[in-house]
Amino acid sequence: MRTQVAIVGAGPAGLLLSQLLHRAGVAAVVLERQSRDYVEARIRAGVLEQGSVDLLRQAGVGARLSREGLRHDGVCLAVNGEIFRIDLAALSGGKHVTIYGQTEITKDLIDSHVARGASPVFEAHDVALHDVESDRPCVTFVKDGESVRIDCDFIAGCDGFHGVSRSAIPPATLQTFERAYPFGWLGIMTDVPPCHDEVLYASHARGFALASMRSKTRSRCYVQVSLDEALEEWPDERFWDEFALRIGPEAGARITRGEAIEKSIAPLRSFVAEPMRHGRLFLAGDAAHIVPPTGAKGLNLALGDVKLLSEALIDFYRAKDEAKLQTYSLRALERVWKAERFSWWMTTLLHRFPATDRFDRRIQVAELDYIRSSRAAQTALAENYVGLPFG
Repeated sequence: MRTQVAIVGAGPAGLLLSQLLHRAGVAAVVLERQSRDYVEARIRAGVLEQGSVDLLRQAGVGARLSREGLRHDGVCLAVNGEIFRIDLAALSGGKHVTIYGQTEITKDLIDSHVARGASPVFEAHDVALHDVESDRPCVTFVKDGESVRIDCDFIAGCDGFHGVSRSAIPPATLQTFERAYPFGWLGIMTDVPPCHDEVLYASHARGFALASMRSKTRSRCYVQVSLDEALEEWPDERFWDEFALRIGPEAGARITRGEAIEKSIAPLRSFVAEPMRHGRLFLAGDAAHIVPPTGAKGLNLALGDVKLLSEALIDFYRAKDEAKLQTYSLRALERVWKAERFSWWMTTLLHRFPATDRFDRRIQVAELDYIRSSRAAQTALAENYVGLPFG
C-alpha cells in the first residue's frame, strides 16, 4: 500500500489531520489499534477554544457542533462556596469557549471519513514505524491476521501517550519533562441537567471540585481524591454529598442527583517530549505532551498541533516548501509550554496538596481573592482560558 502521509491513531488529532489533508488533496491513511466502537465510546474532554471550533469548521465537520455546542462567554470560580464569574468575552475581545464533547468530535470525523470512502483502518495490531530518518519511511501492521505495509513520505504519530510513535525517536535524541501530581480526579458522567450555567471550578478546604457538562441534559462532575482511593469506596450518594459540599450552597442547591453512567479516577500529570519531529516522523497531541485537565487544554493543544502540521505538509506538497516542516516542533512547543504553564498554575491554585499547610492555604485564598478583585488578573486568566493564538 502507498500513501503520502501515514497517520497512527484515530483520535481527534489523527482524524482531523487526515480530514484537513484530504481537503487539500493530500492522501493519508489512518491506523487505529482499537475498534471503531471503542474509539467512539471513549469519554474525554469537552471544552473547546474558539481556535479549535474554527479549525473544525474549516475541516468541514462543524455542522453538528454549531447546532449542539453550548457557547460559554464566562467561567466561574468558587472559594469555600462563594462564586464569582470571569467574563471571558469581555476580557478577551469577544472570544468564548464551546462545550462539545471530544466523543462527539470523534464521531463527526469518523462519519466524514466513512462518507468519503476513507474509513480509518481499525483494529490494526502490532503497528511499527520504520526508516523514519530516511526519505522513504513506512509503517507495518497486522490486520485480520495478515501483515500489511504502508510506504509513505511522512508519518504522523497521533497515537497518544502510550502509543508506539514516540518510542521510534532514539532515546539519545528525545528529552522528556514530567511532573506527576499526588492526587487524581474522581469523575462521573450522569444524565441530569448541570447544576450551574457555566463551568464552575471550586477551591474548598476539603479539596478541588469541578461542575461541568456535555449538554443541557448531561453533567460531568469531579472531586479531587487521593491516588489510593478505590472506586468502590465512592457510591453515588457519597460522591454527590462531597461534591455538593465543595461547590457550596448556591450551586449545591441546584444539583439534580442522578445515577452515574460512567465513573473513574484519573491521575493528573504534566508531560512534554522534545523534539516533536524526528526525520520524517512528526508527533502531535498526547504522543508529545500531556497537561492536567484543570486548564481545559489537552484536546485544544492537540488540535493546535494539527493545524501547524497540516499547514506544513500542505505547503510541502503544493510548493515543495519545507520551511514549516523544519520549524514545526519549535512552533508547536512554544504554545505547548505556555499551556503547560497555565494548566500547572490552575492546578496549583485550586487543589489541596498533601503538604499544603495553613500558610499555603492562605496564599491560595489570597491569590483567588486577587483574581476576583483585579481586572488585570482576570484578563490574564481569560486570555489563556479562551486559548492563545494557534500560530
